[in-house]
Amino acid sequence: MNPQPNQQQFQVAPVTEGCEPIGVRRYDTRVHDFSALTPVTQNSRAAPTQPPVMLGSFWRESLTLMELHLAHGWRRLRVGERIYFVGESFENLFLITSGLFQTVCQTSDGREQPTGPYFKGDWLGLDGIPTGIHGCSAVALDISEVWTFRYDDLLRVAAVQPLVMRLMLCAMASQLTRHRDTMLSVNTLTADRRVADFLLRWAQSLAERGLRTDQIHIHMTRAEMGSHTGLTLESVCRALARLALCGVIEFNEKGRRDISIPDLAALRDFVLSSTDPATTLLH
Repeated sequence: MNPQPNQQQFQVAPVTEGCEPIGVRRYDTRVHDFSALTPVTQNSRAAPTQPPVMLGSFWRESLTLMELHLAHGWRRLRVGERIYFVGESFENLFLITSGLFQTVCQTSDGREQPTGPYFKGDWLGLDGIPTGIHGCSAVALDISEVWTFRYDDLLRVAAVQPLVMRLMLCAMASQLTRHRDTMLSVNTLTADRRVADFLLRWAQSLAERGLRTDQIHIHMTRAEMGSHTGLTLESVCRALARLALCGVIEFNEKGRRDISIPDLAALRDFVLSSTDPATTLLH
């Protein structure tokens, strides 16, 4: 039997008109820019001044809207702790406010397949909506915090706040898009470009959240990276070595999980190249 979450770790932060929830507010939500969630009218002829907003960039809107409109619980997790387990009844959705997670799906014969990673502003628990049962487990890869929302409460608020419903649809679409892109990477890219694409997506997620990308800590073993990219442990190690030889990544002396990316554009060009520069370099 799977262990149940410790209910004492949840703290409820009620939404009170005109004041801030004590001990919960960590974000500056005084400026609300929900343009990414607002559809453009057909009569609009103004030329866009910025590139379209990526689906994965709704993290700030998620934090702001949920804080404004819904009471929520709060939970802090250590590395390796799980918010929910595969097979558990679905009741809540979880919004990451700090840290890092992955989800782990399990096949009927016991094999596990991780998905993610998921960063601040990403939602967890959406897998339980169709059947009322969680189809995977959510695992903390770093010391992390989440807000928890009852799904029934969210539906009631979304019925009177269309922007909240639009946000949830965007969150679902974002996860579908990321899963699709991961499958495309696994099925169409060489091993070196597959690992480079994994690192690029990680760095881009950090960049969206205003975090440094020149040096990142990969909270996974080489074997776990292989599970995400469809490669063996040996293939991941060889790919990382070739990427370093090409100069698109560097290893930090502190540890093999600390990777420096001198130039994100160079890493992106590597992924998009029609030939594999790392393989060419070794011949």
